[in-house]
Amino acid sequence: MTIHTPLRGLRCFCVAAECLSFKETAKQLYLTPSAVSHQIKQLEDNLNLSLFERKTRAIALTETGKRFYQEVQPLLAQLADTIAQFSQVERMQEVSISMPEFFASELFVPKLIGWSAQYPNINLKLETVKSRRDSPKYTDLSIILSGKQPDESQAYDLFPISYVPACNPKLYEQIHGKSYRALEKTPLILHQARPHAWHQWAEHVGYHNFKPKQIIQLDSMFSVARAAQQGLGVALIPLPISQSWFSSGSLVRLFEQELLSRDRYYLVRHDDDANRPEIQLLIDWVLKSFQPVNG
Repeated sequence: MTIHTPLRGLRCFCVAAECLSFKETAKQLYLTPSAVSHQIKQLEDNLNLSLFERKTRAIALTETGKRFYQEVQPLLAQLADTIAQFSQVERMQEVSISMPEFFASELFVPKLIGWSAQYPNINLKLETVKSRRDSPKYTDLSIILSGKQPDESQAYDLFPISYVPACNPKLYEQIHGKSYRALEKTPLILHQARPHAWHQWAEHVGYHNFKPKQIIQLDSMFSVARAAQQGLGVALIPLPISQSWFSSGSLVRLFEQELLSRDRYYLVRHDDDANRPEIQLLIDWVLKSFQPVNG
């Protein structure tokens, strides 16, 4: 009797058997957890076998499921290799990467012309994250801003971040040369992820009894830079990532002293599939493009 078992159901089963989580399987296959559960259930119904033991907060392979995985996984791997061998050499590939939206707009996107010219057969899928509290979608790679080394085995240090007081040229002409006291007479702008940054900067430069007139917290670094550009007040702007704002004259450093932070940008790899060389190509390109910023 012929059993109509879709290949996608077998692939879904193998991924679930390896990570023992329908939620993680859904992330890796770009499906919903309910779709994963449906495909697994359909496969079990077709085989008339129970492959997984469902627990309250976990799943586990049954003994039958373990034996089935040991038989099916090598066959799927061989099938994938065969398809790859018969595919066109110049086939289109795709790599996905997520990063903070400010990093994307200020550094990554402006350099994409170089990537597109060098790798015309690799499609790039870019996901942006507004803040560190947001949960990014699953991607092959991600660029993150963190105060500590990521736990992932493949994490690359890109460059550190420091913060400098800056404003637009008009406001600069009004308040520069008036010492740190000028900061008590104009609104101060910062990212809400660093609510105490202005007080930390004041302590760093030895400005005691710091009493700001008003502090405005915004939820994105682009909004912080834009507000300073529009003359709303003086903002703590991250360097070197915001260098283009200073090079264009949109912003001017009010004081030279920088607030050093533990924050650094890291490149993290999530997909360790050795059969996807396009991921390593993007890693090499990112390191070559952005690590020199550190120097």
